[in-house]
Amino acid sequence: MTFQEALAEDIRTTASRMINEDIGGGDITAQLIASKQWARAEVISRQPAILCGVAWVEELYRRIDPTVKLTWSHEDGNALIPDTPFLTLEGPARSLMTGERAALNLLQTLSGTATTTRHYVDLVADYPVSVLDTRKTLPGLRLAQKYAVNCGGGNNHRLGLYDAFLIKENHITACGGIERAVKEARDIARELPVEVEVETFEELNQALEAGADIIMLDNFSLDDMRQAVELTAGRAQLEASGNVDEDTMVDIARTGIDRISIGALTKHVTAIDLSMRVHEVETR
Repeated sequence: MTFQEALAEDIRTTASRMINEDIGGGDITAQLIASKQWARAEVISRQPAILCGVAWVEELYRRIDPTVKLTWSHEDGNALIPDTPFLTLEGPARSLMTGERAALNLLQTLSGTATTTRHYVDLVADYPVSVLDTRKTLPGLRLAQKYAVNCGGGNNHRLGLYDAFLIKENHITACGGIERAVKEARDIARELPVEVEVETFEELNQALEAGADIIMLDNFSLDDMRQAVELTAGRAQLEASGNVDEDTMVDIARTGIDRISIGALTKHVTAIDLSMRVHEVETR
């Protein structure tokens, strides 16, 4: 299954889960509204943001009430201007209100992820380095947040434990060394990338000799990163990990490293402040 196929299935699953979580057996407050009331609403962001989550909202309202019409003035990856509508909804007032919170929850979280990613990507825009996420995602939103990172201009590390090897300290110990671990990985799935996490220059040399595709430098100092870049000389991609934040990003990029992985893109995400406003109500 491709990432796009898995994402499409994830959108359907997530929408179903969100409806069960928030609506359950039915929206009792929405029953206060006459069933023939028709409404028009707009969604705005109260702060600058990168939009993400269009397909999830479309799927939510399709399941809640397919008569609701959604009109987007922006698409995923676009920058939102504060207090400017980016989504208009028209349909039965009950349905608009019922889907409001689930829709905004998804939009604010995924847009928050995309916005945070764009901030980090912009910090190192002048350097030939890739900004990557990690597996430190919010439970149940792995693929959605990975997609949001893409919308923000970042790249995905492995999606899970199934699509790339990442050989860490405990794997090395259990396998009997870096060379043996890399060889075993090649024997298991030669087509998949093999990454080795190292903590010393001795381990770095072992990973290079073993033929690792990517080497993760765990908590290396800036001087050690520069030395590692010279030592590696393009034989493998080098990835910086650990103690990475917006204050250290540029200095890390200047070392000549190829990749920077940042858990904060997904685990420290701050939701975007969004609001849905009903402007027109009529009886039909």
